[in-house]
Amino acid sequence: MNYRIVTDSSSNVLVMPGENYTSVPLKIVAEKEYVDNTSLNVAQMVEDLKHHKGKSGSSCPNVGEWVEAFGDAACVFGVTISKHLSGSYNAAKQAAEAYMEEHPGRKAFIFDSLATGPEMMMVVDKIRQCEAEGDDFETTKAKVLDYHNHLHTLFCLESMNNLARNGRVNPAVAKLAGMLGIRVAGDAEGGEITPVHKPRGPKKATQALVDMIKERGFFDGAVLRVAHCFAEEAAYALRNAIFEEFPHTKFLLEPTTALCSYYAEVGGLIIGFEGGFNAKNDNTKF
Repeated sequence: MNYRIVTDSSSNVLVMPGENYTSVPLKIVAEKEYVDNTSLNVAQMVEDLKHHKGKSGSSCPNVGEWVEAFGDAACVFGVTISKHLSGSYNAAKQAAEAYMEEHPGRKAFIFDSLATGPEMMMVVDKIRQCEAEGDDFETTKAKVLDYHNHLHTLFCLESMNNLARNGRVNPAVAKLAGMLGIRVAGDAEGGEITPVHKPRGPKKATQALVDMIKERGFFDGAVLRVAHCFAEEAAYALRNAIFEEFPHTKFLLEPTTALCSYYAEVGGLIIGFEGGFNAKNDNTKF
């Protein structure tokens, strides 16, 4: 099947050599605009924003950018950040409708990850698996939707300033993050950011994450994928703690690109993993 996978750049994976995959950039808008692509120096962006005193925010790809990314593929699968966090899903869905209208016979479907980062790439990997096994478009769609119902996203943040400034979390909760070593560990429940624990110090933060992962049905041999914002040490502390109980875990690690770096901020982790049925992820109605 002539297919293409397209994500927005909150997936943190902008290129996949040898794969029919492309990423559509989101943008961070502050004193200047930062385009979330391979040319961007993320470390410099983070440093710039640390000293920026004015307003900042993010903007999603428009319909035309999504359509252009689809290319001339007969079948397109798009994966976006949660529609509760960005307009990317709605733009991608409109693009898919326009694409099929302009090219009768072609197919396009957009998956709302109801998350960001690692969980998006786990959906991408499932699509790739279905294509490798020769599944047709509709079978792939059904299998991926079912798989998505067993995915979970957690986060652990040292700062929530940018989330609060952009209305993603309660400012009162955001003030706790970073105070006297307090971190905020939480859940992405159906695409909504929900703080669960407020551990003090890195060891307690790691244990809180391990407990939350286990509570959500993680099992030995399952995939656990972590995106970190200049927090590799914390990511490996989590990896080591998980491996003590689940030694066959399939662990993957990647740095955050611009969008996730902006919201996770320095020291932040975003964790996607396979587990039990996640009722909040039930998007089979799409």
